[in-house]
Amino acid sequence: MSNVSRGPELMEKLVSLCKRRGFVFPGSEIYGGLANSWDYGPLGVELKNNIKMMWWKMFVSRRSDMVAIDAALLMNPKVWEASGHVATFSDPLVECKACHARLRADQLEGVCPTCGKKEFTEARAFNLMLRTWLGPTQDDAAVVYLRPETAQAMFVDFKNVLETTRRRLPFGVAQIGKAFRNEITPGNFIFRQREFEQMEIEYFIREEEWEAHFEHWLGEMKKWVALLGVKPERLHYVDIPDEDRAFYSKRTVDVEYDYPFGQKELYGLAYRTNYDLGKHEEHSGAELKYTNPDDQKEKFVPHVIEPSFGVDRSLLVALLEAYDEDEVDGESRVVMRFPYWMAPVKVAVLPLSKKSELSEPAQKLAQQLREADFAVEYDETQSIGKRYRRQDEIGTPFCVTFDFDSLTDGAVTVRDRDTMAQVRVPLDKLVTEIKQRLA
Repeated sequence: MSNVSRGPELMEKLVSLCKRRGFVFPGSEIYGGLANSWDYGPLGVELKNNIKMMWWKMFVSRRSDMVAIDAALLMNPKVWEASGHVATFSDPLVECKACHARLRADQLEGVCPTCGKKEFTEARAFNLMLRTWLGPTQDDAAVVYLRPETAQAMFVDFKNVLETTRRRLPFGVAQIGKAFRNEITPGNFIFRQREFEQMEIEYFIREEEWEAHFEHWLGEMKKWVALLGVKPERLHYVDIPDEDRAFYSKRTVDVEYDYPFGQKELYGLAYRTNYDLGKHEEHSGAELKYTNPDDQKEKFVPHVIEPSFGVDRSLLVALLEAYDEDEVDGESRVVMRFPYWMAPVKVAVLPLSKKSELSEPAQKLAQQLREADFAVEYDETQSIGKRYRRQDEIGTPFCVTFDFDSLTDGAVTVRDRDTMAQVRVPLDKLVTEIKQRLA
């Protein structure tokens, strides 16, 4: 992205492009919106699904030591009492006495960012869990919480997973799903939201092996960010000091990224010890120990390493890394240089003319490519140059132009997004050619 400044203006350009091209829309926009609520549009949902599917391949289906669950969003509220969320999952809240803005006390620099005044109320704990009620009454007995993380379900289901899969340590449980936090100050586009999606793993181990497993998972996370297309110089691996770590963690490394709005967290890796399983065993009365199949006398509560990945932040960083501007024939071009596997549209089919003699065979070609499992966009409006620019702006790796010569020579022109080189490819070799390039 050498041609693009990475200052605040990059976020403005990106947010504009996301709405204009259908990656991310403001939520409930026709009703004036809802603060920090975002909807993924037609291209955004494809991009998001591609990221989740690649994560699933890398961390679940291609590993012999991993299983997965898909747990309910609502859980018995005793889960959150046992885990400590009801008592401790909070941020310090203050209110500006002048404009009444509510702000996180630990993120203030002495001045209200809304009005510039310097007088605030005393800080108080603000629980971040979103509450709702089950049943017809709205009283304390009916309170449930929208889960603030996906992790607890993997601990609560540990016994069932162990009994049904007969896994031996070490093994992991993975999950992709929504979580909810009533953040005081969400913001920076999709970076911090009240509703977000996580890709998480709880990797169950013996206590004495935790350091080796921690380093292994740190290495796996580094492989993932490289696959995501993130430049190494924009990443920071920060060991969190004792006083700043979550109380259940013996070691935490935050993977931080240089966003246009500063260096902030992208992912996290934590050694949670056996805190969670131990607490749920204590509060539920259920035995959550692991029995060594080779020595039935050896029973213990496993420890856990937790690699945690945010789907939305993955997508945001992918967008930031992909955004580029260059010049073509004296005109500026915006191009999203997604890794090929990630691009929401893989191939665009562009007939040189809207005349039926070209559009009909071009549409048939587009369908053939869809049936070969390519994500395809068909576009026949405006000049071929403008159509190329549209595809560049959404990150389509290859444009296939069906022209009048295609009717006689049985070939099409394939244009590369990054090099803009064009080659003539026979129709009967097109699928193979594109697959080779995407590999």
